Amino acid sequence: MEYRIGHGYDVHAIAEGLPMWLGGVQIPSATGFVAHSDGDVAVHALCDALLGAAGLGDIGLHFPDSSAEFKGISSLILLERVMEMLSAAGWKVANADITIALQAPKLRPHIDAMRAALAPVLGVGVNAVNVKATTTERLGFVGRGEGCEVWAVALLCK
Repeated sequence: MEYRIGHGYDVHAIAEGLPMWLGGVQIPSATGFVAHSDGDVAVHALCDALLGAAGLGDIGLHFPDSSAEFKGISSLILLERVMEMLSAAGWKVANADITIALQAPKLRPHIDAMRAALAPVLGVGVNAVNVKATTTERLGFVGRGEGCEVWAVALLCK
């Protein structure tokens, strides 16, 4: 069996009056992410981890923010398309691990829903998808509430 690891990273600015999507779940918040798509920074980082592991480039290559086709699109649809690419190349997801850095709102109440939203798209059980949330102790742009950072790691097998 062949294995590959991919790492993904994404960041989005935060603004008032936009929806906040993370891990396929809409988080109740007065602020959300500035983006061409729905701005789900967690799914974007995960897509990059998966594409990277398979040697298929990155999310910007396949879903450019200059394309009207992707304006406002659900990031879960982008993830489904990434999974179709992986399947065509013979890859399956073994597990994924995502770390979200966001000062507010608190994400613990939404972690299980994120795992449940991502697992079926990845074709794995919920126990193969881990999501962690942290703050930056009010340091940097995340700590000031200006943005969100996400790191994702995925293991693929063939």
